[in-house]
Amino acid sequence: MTPAELADRVRDAVGRVSDPELRRPLSELDMVRGVEADGADVRVGIALTIVGCPAADRIETDVRRAAESVDGVGAVTIDVGVMTPAERKALTSRLRPARGMPFGPDSLTRVIAVTSGKGGVGKSTVTANLAVALARRGLAVGLIDADVHGFSIPPLLGLAKGGEIAQPTRVDELMLPPVAHGVKAISIGMFLQDDGTGSGARTGAVAWRGPMLHRTVQQFLTDVYFGDLDVLLLDMPPGTGDVAISVGQLLPHADVLVVTTPQAAASDVAVRSGLVARQTGQRVIGVVENMAAMTLPDGTVMDLFGAGGGAEVATALSQDGQDVPVLASIPLSPALRASGDAGDPIVVAHPDDPAAAEVTRLAERIASQPRRLAGRRLPFAPAR
Repeated sequence: MTPAELADRVRDAVGRVSDPELRRPLSELDMVRGVEADGADVRVGIALTIVGCPAADRIETDVRRAAESVDGVGAVTIDVGVMTPAERKALTSRLRPARGMPFGPDSLTRVIAVTSGKGGVGKSTVTANLAVALARRGLAVGLIDADVHGFSIPPLLGLAKGGEIAQPTRVDELMLPPVAHGVKAISIGMFLQDDGTGSGARTGAVAWRGPMLHRTVQQFLTDVYFGDLDVLLLDMPPGTGDVAISVGQLLPHADVLVVTTPQAAASDVAVRSGLVARQTGQRVIGVVENMAAMTLPDGTVMDLFGAGGGAEVATALSQDGQDVPVLASIPLSPALRASGDAGDPIVVAHPDDPAAAEVTRLAERIASQPRRLAGRRLPFAPAR
């Protein structure tokens, strides 16, 4: 084998290495600067997206391993550089959609907004665990924490452990979201200053009104690179305020999952969030009843928040020929609360817990639901 042939084989092997943040091969990202062979020894040049790239060590390790796997290769030298501003601009131009919203009507990504009528019903906990459960089924999952005033997704996913919250990687104006348990997540909490206590809490409060809230949601949808997703979940703020209206305008084709607790005080207002979503053209796919009755060790059943609220919401939203089912009834669970506080989703930490099992069944039901393709352009043309 000539040195030129060896270099070509190494280039092919290295080009297949995937960037852990962008989830695309290095060859597609133009991150392979060159490969030279001197006898059996090879020198590989790669270009990282930015200085201080958090994935630098992993990329270098994976590139070295790929080069060494080629038959006939001796010593391997890796030269690590950084893209020029022009190269980064070209990269971000390729990654951004050509036009419009990346998760617009033509996208094959299923968008699900998780809503509630009021706060305190466990909507964010349900959303975070549902995202992880879907990812554990092999789906590519993204999660936007659209509850700008009451963000809580980072700690629930374990992205705020050790007093530091995970940060997105910035490539010029593009943001690459951190990943936890296979879920790519973004939250306004990732951009606020740490309070210095070591708890991972953020200082200050987000005191924004309509235009700023709309812009934040829009930026999360357009300036965050999620890549190809099967499902994008949005953890919505409770109620029917500015963010709900903005999401309805930006993503009118989205599906909606309504979370409530069994008592009437929660179920009555939960109906309103579903009705507002429907007014924007979104489809309510189901209701999740959280904090339902739990079975105690002695076999007795404790329904701390009553019963029947989920069914009442589903009935109220079932109209105009659309049947809205109760997709899950998640029982009260001390483990669910403790796992959320610890940043270890219960579907991972305690998969046999009744609450975890119900969330897993919820993920199965959602994954098996047919997707709405009416009005969407599909990426193929009929044969002629």
